[in-house]
Amino acid sequence: MDKTRLNDFVRGWFVGGFEPTLFKTTDVEVGVQHFKKGNKEASHCHKIATEITVIVSGKARMKGHVLEAGDILRIEPGEYTDFEALEDTVTTVVKLPGALNDKYLEEDK
Repeated sequence: MDKTRLNDFVRGWFVGGFEPTLFKTTDVEVGVQHFKKGNKEASHCHKIATEITVIVSGKARMKGHVLEAGDILRIEPGEYTDFEALEDTVTTVVKLPGALNDKYLEEDK
């Protein structure tokens, strides 16, 4: 048994093909992320991975959709989305497969 803390990882990503990781794999990436109200991420897509985002707590806007605790959003490869925390928000994100360097900003398309 290994015990670690979420803070030991970069931006909450703890499973994947990156370092540091709790379980090294390119099959999937898993992260738990904490956002303060007002935090934003630019619109981007993944060309390879499907991303599944669960709003664990708080409220956020992704591509015009207001999401709250319990909502799940599946984003297909090539589909762009942005992110804005409307209140302090915790998300769990799963990316399948775990594809490093698979993030493309919408302004770069």
